[in-house]
Amino acid sequence: MQNVQTLKLTRTKEIVFSAVFTAMAVYAPMLVHYLGGVNAGRKFLPMPFFVLLAGLALGWRAGLVAGLASPIISYMLSGMPMLPILPIIIVQLCAFGFFTGILKEKHNVFVSLAGAIILGFLSMGLAVLFFSKMNAVVFVASAVRDGWFGILAQITLIPLLAKILALKPRQD
Repeated sequence: MQNVQTLKLTRTKEIVFSAVFTAMAVYAPMLVHYLGGVNAGRKFLPMPFFVLLAGLALGWRAGLVAGLASPIISYMLSGMPMLPILPIIIVQLCAFGFFTGILKEKHNVFVSLAGAIILGFLSMGLAVLFFSKMNAVVFVASAVRDGWFGILAQITLIPLLAKILALKPRQD
């Protein structure tokens, strides 16, 4: 599969699409928790899914915005993620969106996703060191262990969705 091209959009449409991905990143965890129970979010990783997709489809700015805004909005609406881990999740999601958008410029979609996921979890570890008294290695290892299904779903489904969303360059 070749590189996914950034959507060629006007600034207004880019903002609208960024808002849609952010809204999906906020709504998806609510739906997953409703259908699958309290710990379903740790297994399926619904919020990172849409942040990674925003980075691939729209670029690093949209990925970064979705990564920053979605956990804050989600916390204000639902109280999740819990306040003690909110800064950690913000750092991780920002890293997911930013690195996916940056890496896709020079690499194929699979390398971009894998690299962004790895860098996102490393960023999560750094955030744990700065924002909590928890053991960063144990925290990240637990997140990867619990979220392996979501990570697999991201690597499998996001390339397909990104390819569907990629538009041809405008012919002006």
